[in-house]
Amino acid sequence: MLAEMFTMAPGNKDHQVALRCAIGVFIPLITLVLLDRLDLAIFASFGAFAGIYGRNEPHARRSRLQFRAGALMLVVMLLAALTARAAVALGLTAAETIWLQVVATTLVAGSCSLIVASWRLRPAGSLFHIFAFAAIASIPNQPPLWQGMLVGALTVAFALLLGISSRVVPSRRTPWVPAAAAALTPAEKRTALLESIGYLVAAGLAGTLATLLGERLGFGHNYWAMVAAVVPLVGHTTRHRVSRGLQRIVGTALGLVLLAAILLLQPVPWQTVLVIAACQFGAEMFIARQYVLAQIFVTPLALISTLLVAPVPPGILLRDRIFDTVIGAAVGIAVVLAPTVWRRLRTPY
Repeated sequence: MLAEMFTMAPGNKDHQVALRCAIGVFIPLITLVLLDRLDLAIFASFGAFAGIYGRNEPHARRSRLQFRAGALMLVVMLLAALTARAAVALGLTAAETIWLQVVATTLVAGSCSLIVASWRLRPAGSLFHIFAFAAIASIPNQPPLWQGMLVGALTVAFALLLGISSRVVPSRRTPWVPAAAAALTPAEKRTALLESIGYLVAAGLAGTLATLLGERLGFGHNYWAMVAAVVPLVGHTTRHRVSRGLQRIVGTALGLVLLAAILLLQPVPWQTVLVIAACQFGAEMFIARQYVLAQIFVTPLALISTLLVAPVPPGILLRDRIFDTVIGAAVGIAVVLAPTVWRRLRTPY
């Protein structure tokens, strides 16, 4: 298990995917900087996630997968914005709003996991959807809904164009042969349903625990625990899943060191966007090969994106990130190990 933290899988045209994703987030964000509309940056950041799907698929299949992924992300962003507005319309207190967000994010975790599995999207799971929903729903001052959704839709469209952009090079062009994804077999449907329940349980428990402890100890950003909790749920073996949870903690800790160094430089907005693009490139270069190394880039990427929309003192941000990551990863590992422990308890000696 420890060896996985110090080994790296061979590359598979990762630089091409990384470049597409970096451009896909840089152009929308730098445009918003020039327009002085960083209040819409979070919609662009999550819209760009459409480009992460269909990494090395032929152009037709990649386009189909990214279209579905982008459409799902837009629905998640819309529901998140509406949830934030509903909390205000209902006159909920700050504490009640937080619990509403935990419940709603938990439902998103389970439902999006099932949809992603049904559509055979890769990366699997609902980690991005949990992050997007909770981050947008927790914005205190929501921008106009139509503007946020327009930015999200335009960013998704840009990601789709980048996904097929290499077709202009004859040597890189793949035959445009649309092929419908095969329907899930009964066994796959059962697995997808069980996995969605796992996402529901892990996200719900992590969100609940982080909220309760956060209220007592003064920590915030409980949704980071929900994101970290679903990381161990991806993998083919229990050993690999537990290892991913531990790697999440180690990678996050190292990533916070990098983030602290970046924040000490006090970058201005356009420099911040460059950092985000560079971190996106690094994350996609290593996410499929070395999870710890990828997390070193993912951590500042996620937190700097948050700072663009809702600035908070850097010290509080760093503290909350490691606190919630440890809680979430521990919950995720516990959920992964629970079936094995249950079977052993039921096995007669």
